[in-house]
Amino acid sequence: MTDSLRDQLLGLGFKPAPKPERKPERRPDPRRDAHKPAGKGGAHPKPGQGAKPRPPHGGNKPKRSQEDIDLAKAYAIRAQREKDERIEAERVKQEEARVRREAKAKLEAFLKDKALNDADADIARHFPYGGKIKRIYVNADQLKALNAGELGVVQQNGRYQLVTAAVLAEAEAIFAPAVALKVDPDAPADQDPYADPQYQVPDDLVW
Repeated sequence: MTDSLRDQLLGLGFKPAPKPERKPERRPDPRRDAHKPAGKGGAHPKPGQGAKPRPPHGGNKPKRSQEDIDLAKAYAIRAQREKDERIEAERVKQEEARVRREAKAKLEAFLKDKALNDADADIARHFPYGGKIKRIYVNADQLKALNAGELGVVQQNGRYQLVTAAVLAEAEAIFAPAVALKVDPDAPADQDPYADPQYQVPDDLVW
């Protein structure tokens, strides 16, 4: 369009066409571009920038040395051995208690109606048993037989039974701890200071 035609149109009231606006050019932002993943238009991060490399599997957990492993095994073996020993000790204890109960029950049945205790006896025959001084009352003839080894004393349920030597031997075979007094007639007299009645311990003496 020539200037004369443009002037004529302007004179008729036409306005000139607006010029297209130009968008300002975008300046690159290095901070924003640094977060763009590579391969999608973003710049590759430089060394030291962007995401840090992940540590290998397991992190920084230190490895156990062979010495620590051996020590842990030794502790485990010792703990298991101590546990086994406790179990075995308890088993033995229970077995001994069972055998003891059975033996005492058998002895009680065996001694039934075999005691020779005299209700009218007035001679106290003392003897050591269970770490203490005990006594049983006998008559004169029983005292002589007891000191000669022809009779003996068995403890049963806290009571002391006077029995023959044969019964005493059988009782000892059944349950030896029940034998309270077994006199050896061939032993020196001074080994049994309570054999003679004149050396009786007074009844009111506490032992």
